[in-house]
Amino acid sequence: MPPPAGRVNRMIDVGRGFGRLCSGVRRRELLRLGGLSTLGLTLADLLAHDAGASVSRPFGKARSCIFFFQEGGLAHQDTWDLKPDSPSEVRGPFEPIRTNIPGRFVCEHLPNLARIADRYALIRSVSHDVFDHNAGAYYCLTGRTPRVNGGLILGDRRTNFPGYGGVMSTLRPSAGSAPSWVQIPALLTNNGEYLPGQRAGFLGGAHDPFVVGDPTQPRFALPGLTAPPAIPDHRVARRAHLLKGVERTLEHLDQSPAGKDSSAYYRRAFELLTSGPVRAACRLESETQKNRERYGPHHMGQSLLLARRLVEAGVRLVTVTWGPDSGSDSNQCWDTHRRNHHFLKNSLLPPTDQGLAALLLDLEERGLLEETLVVVMGEFGRTPEINKQAGRDHWPHCYSIMLAGGGIQGGAAYGRSDEIAAYPAEDPVSPEDVAATIYAALGLTPETEVIDQLNRPWTVALGQPVRALFR
Repeated sequence: MPPPAGRVNRMIDVGRGFGRLCSGVRRRELLRLGGLSTLGLTLADLLAHDAGASVSRPFGKARSCIFFFQEGGLAHQDTWDLKPDSPSEVRGPFEPIRTNIPGRFVCEHLPNLARIADRYALIRSVSHDVFDHNAGAYYCLTGRTPRVNGGLILGDRRTNFPGYGGVMSTLRPSAGSAPSWVQIPALLTNNGEYLPGQRAGFLGGAHDPFVVGDPTQPRFALPGLTAPPAIPDHRVARRAHLLKGVERTLEHLDQSPAGKDSSAYYRRAFELLTSGPVRAACRLESETQKNRERYGPHHMGQSLLLARRLVEAGVRLVTVTWGPDSGSDSNQCWDTHRRNHHFLKNSLLPPTDQGLAALLLDLEERGLLEETLVVVMGEFGRTPEINKQAGRDHWPHCYSIMLAGGGIQGGAAYGRSDEIAAYPAEDPVSPEDVAATIYAALGLTPETEVIDQLNRPWTVALGQPVRALFR
């Protein structure tokens, strides 16, 4: 969030305001030339080139990212970090099974992922102290603390720090007419608020994701990508020409944030309407039946298949969520306060295991895994102890996430939890560090900057990448 007004002078004193650099060029001018360019060049890059490695270097290989957001919070001790020697009220009924990595075990309900553990890495010591879903989602999806002025960020606001897709849309936009950020199937809500971190925050609506719906629904197509049959192509082109004329007439509206967002939406709509590769990606019926079955007929599998097709078509970042009413017989997704093991066993883990394993193998077979970062994480984990409703409650102090592709070392495991998976025993990792790791995999240093609507620079990450995970 923006710093309080009382700190402005101090920021200028330490060189983060708009004073002159030693060369006499205004820092604001450099930022406009760098941070806002389509190449994503920033002041940090310029200084690194000038001063010689005074900042960290990116070391990832990813061109695109598929981010599977496990909204609600996955029970880590029932999936990636089982504790078979702990008391029964902690370990639960699930048994560990061997993976293809010697000495590595995962839950018995992840057999497909167990067979390909050498394709992904685990961090088992992510830790913070935010118990709220909305605030935790913001932390997870931006890498920024949700605490501001004594309160929590609980809803989507234009003053928020942008989600990962918003940053990539700004600094590494997709080429051609492909959208830079797509979300499948919907923007998630909780307690009457859209979860913060799902949109581009202070970067503006031009960098928000396109929300595409559930690919398992009949007659699925990305919204806005199919012109009505009664409107031929030449009429679509005429409407685009007319729009340009209206924009020229009403140029003064473009100076307001709302006007800029509206104009950007219209331009993107016409670009997408004529985008052959993206329209083709949405035609899941063109995928081989064998591969569709490989991912599974359920919402999760088909959403991950669509995500693969979209990154193949040039989309920079695809967020996949479970979505409302799309798979869990309790509609509580990963927020398993009750009957945790029942829902994991019967509703949540089987489609996740099938879909994720299919995605990693499919990307690998197509030569896309090296250039596609796959992130699997929620806003927190679950309590060590099983509660009276046979569930587990919110627990942010220690949990696990999965990373694959984009230069991540397959088979790696970083960090270790204590004997009941309650707290990190070794190498704690903050959400800020996770953000830095994601951006490093995507070729951005933590010092890379984006500019807010008040023309202030913000570094994309405040933590440090987990270098041990990279080859």
